[in-house]
This record gives sequence, C-alpha cells and structure tokens, in this order.
Amino acid sequence: MGFKCGIVGLPNVGKSTLFNALTETQAAQAANYPFCTIEPNVGQVAVPDPRLNELAKIAGSQKIIETQLAFVDIAGLVRGASKGEGLGNQFLGNIREVDAIVHVLRCFENDDIQHVDNRVDPIADAETVETELLLADLESLERRVPAFQKKATSGDKEAKSAAAVLGQALDLLREGKPARLTVPNDDDQARIFAQAQLLTSKPVLYVCNVDEGSAASGNAFSARVFEKAAADGAQAVVVSAAIESELVGMDADERMMFLEEMGLHETGLARVVRAGYELLHLLTFFTVGPKEARAWTVHNGATAPEAAGVIHSDFQKGFIRAETVAYADYVALGGEARAREAGKLRAEGKAYVVQDGDVMHFLHS
Repeated sequence: MGFKCGIVGLPNVGKSTLFNALTETQAAQAANYPFCTIEPNVGQVAVPDPRLNELAKIAGSQKIIETQLAFVDIAGLVRGASKGEGLGNQFLGNIREVDAIVHVLRCFENDDIQHVDNRVDPIADAETVETELLLADLESLERRVPAFQKKATSGDKEAKSAAAVLGQALDLLREGKPARLTVPNDDDQARIFAQAQLLTSKPVLYVCNVDEGSAASGNAFSARVFEKAAADGAQAVVVSAAIESELVGMDADERMMFLEEMGLHETGLARVVRAGYELLHLLTFFTVGPKEARAWTVHNGATAPEAAGVIHSDFQKGFIRAETVAYADYVALGGEARAREAGKLRAEGKAYVVQDGDVMHFLHS
C-alpha cells in the first residue's frame, strides 16, 4: 500500500502544474484560468527509495518494484465552497476520499499569472481553503451531535461515545480550530471519529510553490508558511513546480546534473513523499529475491502479520513467522545468506513490530 494525497489549493497557484510534474504526465490540463481541472485526475507515482536499488543489486533481482503513491488533483476551490459555490460540493466530496491533504500555496510573484484575489499571500490562501473545510464540518456536526446526545440519554453506548468525541470536535470547530486536534479517549471513540470523515481531520502538508531562484532555500513567503505549519501541527516543504516540470523527460544523470546546478540534492517528489510519510506515520519494508526486489508500505507500529497482510490477506491469516534482516545488516553482510551465517537474520513472531528498512520473508500455512 501507499497513500492517497489530494492536491488542493485556490485556482492558479500551480497545483495542476505540480501534479503534471510529479506524476510525469499531462493528465491535468494546466491553464491560466479557474476550474481547468473539473474531474479529479489521479496519478500513481513510484515512491523513490535508493535502498531498493541497493538491495536488488546485492540479490541480483531481475525486477524492481517500488511502492506506489497516489496523487489526486482536485478542482480549485473558491470562497463559498461549503455552501456549494463554484465546484464546492464536488471539491469537498473528493477531499473526503483521501488520506491526506497536499495544500499547494503560491509563494511566488508573477504578473503574467492571475491570482483570484489579485495578491500573493499564502497564509490568506491557506485560511480561505481551511475556512471552507471548517464551515462544512461545522454544519455537519451541528446536525449530528444533538441527535447523538439525545440518543445517548436512553443509554445507547455507541451514541454516548459518538456524542463525546464528536462533541469535542464540534467545540474545536466553533473555536475556529481543525477537528484533527480532537483526542479520542478509547478505541471506540477513535473508530467513530475516523468514520465521521471530517474534512479538517485530514493531516495537511503545505507545499510552498516558489520561483526557481528560491527552490533551494525558500523565500519570505515560504518562511511564513513554515511558521504556520509548526503552529498547526502540519508539515511543509518547498517545491518549484517550474523546476519539476523541467525535470520531466530527463534521464537520471541529466536530472542530477540539473538539480546540482539549481543547488538542489533531490527532486520535489522526493521531498513531498518523505514529508508525507512522516505526516501519516508510514514506513517501508522490503521483500528481496532473484525474481524481484519490492518495497511495501505499512503504518508505523504495524506487526509482522499486518505487514504480511499487505502482500496477501492469506499470508496474514496463516502467518507462522517472519525471517527478518535489518537493511543495514543486509547491505553490510552482502545478502541474506551471510546475514544468516552472522546471526543477523531473526525469526520474529506475531508480536514483532516492523521497523523501517526491514528485509522480510514470511512463512505461512
């Protein structure tokens, strides 16, 4: 599994240009007018991980299969979306289907590209989108919470949990704070909160779209966004959509040369992926053999049987044990056989918690 990120933002901030570059397609038309993206375009992206190439080289794998990340380019939002203005209803509905929000903010000046409010202010842009999400959640919970509270008085346990956790979220929304600051008291409340699919419960990654000259170190606009992210418990990265567009079509050597000339060490995709993994508390484990070397994604804290289930549900049901080698040991010792000889290959049971970089082989009935 990977994760599904919805790319959002006001019209003309560069989100469709960024989507095209990140997915190396022209699936989303990038144009200098609002609503050029009407249906949400979805692009599957291979997650870059140099460790996978190293493992494949050691094992002599014939094929390399990266884990996948899905980007969804969602139509631009305008004020009043929570009331159905513009493409509001569709915009809000699409956001409910993603794991995280990648919020593209314009952090560059260019008189040739029109801004809907005729100014460059990434914080105001962020607040415009967030206000619409908050208003939509507020309207939803102001209908639902009283119903749960009424039902809870009859002794309904589920309604009592729902009234408590969603009531807490409603209080936060009324204070102008996102629902993701809600802290469920137990597993039942956590489940109910997740099922509510509140828009402001989604984790947020701010992508500061800067000019080419600011791609390495950011600028005054992006500095303000990083301050906001720190205050909101979100993540932020600096990306130049213009540079990412130029990288499309280059081979690996050309890309590295171009990035070095721009004072960069990695692509914007790599930065977005790393920040997204941290935001969603994800990690990578590997399966390696002569046929293929493959990367897999699980949530931090996943057990060995849960990791096996990512490969195939039958592996989880019939899980016996996992033979595991840490990535560093696998590379240092030159493969599984020598790791086994050195005592670095471990037999782990059902309680084992997967670590980032584990090279795993599952035994199952």
